[in-house]
Amino acid sequence: MNIFSNIFNKTKDTKKIISFDGGGVRAIAGVVFLKKLEAASGKKTSDIFDMFVGTSAGAFNAACLAHDQMSADKLKQYWSKEYTDKIMETSFFWDQASLIQARPRYEAKGRVKVLKEIFANKTLGDSAKPLLTLCYDIEKRSHVIHSSLNTPNVSFIDAISASSAAPMYFPTYQMEDNSWMIDGSVVTNNPTLLGLIHARDYFDTNEIKILSIGTGLNKQKIKGESSSRWGGVGWLRNDIMGMMLDSEIHNEIASHIIDENYLRINSPIGKINKMLDDDSAENIEKIHLMGLEWWSEFGDQALKFIED
Repeated sequence: MNIFSNIFNKTKDTKKIISFDGGGVRAIAGVVFLKKLEAASGKKTSDIFDMFVGTSAGAFNAACLAHDQMSADKLKQYWSKEYTDKIMETSFFWDQASLIQARPRYEAKGRVKVLKEIFANKTLGDSAKPLLTLCYDIEKRSHVIHSSLNTPNVSFIDAISASSAAPMYFPTYQMEDNSWMIDGSVVTNNPTLLGLIHARDYFDTNEIKILSIGTGLNKQKIKGESSSRWGGVGWLRNDIMGMMLDSEIHNEIASHIIDENYLRINSPIGKINKMLDDDSAENIEKIHLMGLEWWSEFGDQALKFIED
């Protein structure tokens, strides 16, 4: 179904939006949560929600669920070790314990190959449900939103690759139009408010509910006195990128604006590795357990939230 078929069928019914944060492999926790939601509700995520929004790894999750009405169970398969190894392909040595490298950790070709397998040559206009992703144009120094409505000719491969080109992890991504993009999380890691604005315009209604799924918060204490002596290297070693990703300011704003029509799923990461690319069996199991803990904490609320 082409996305434009919805333009002339706008209603005032409550529309449900799902928004996905970025967070590397920690985005698996949200997929685990959605598998439980699907099992308990008897509905696929793609049938529950009317619009899908995401940035970085969240853009991948949003796109998979929106484009061909994929189930959460099938989406989880694309987060298996087989696929993360393909995505995180590299031909050079790097120190896994440090982000301070002379070049990006991974090459883009493995990620593009996986996206090609899933989306082929489809463009955003082919999406079964409205989709929105976020990235940042480094030459124009401006955020860029790709959506099935406003940029229907942009390929899924371009939109997702641009949104997930995380600095230091992946190289800057060159789009088909020759623009150069990096990860949308440098703009905001929680794209809920972008989803709200675009959903209001697209559906022509203020009756909107948003389920926002995070990727965990690193709450490990940083010693203030020690930080006062850090330069650039010190801040990089002590997770300055994580501090920016974990900011919950957009969550607080969304809570005030959307109020009871907003449900946020998130928690501290505990013993999960703060590095976004740790796909070791031990770390993935911890991420999986976080998703199950989210269901225990938020499951009943989520089931009530998605009711018409």
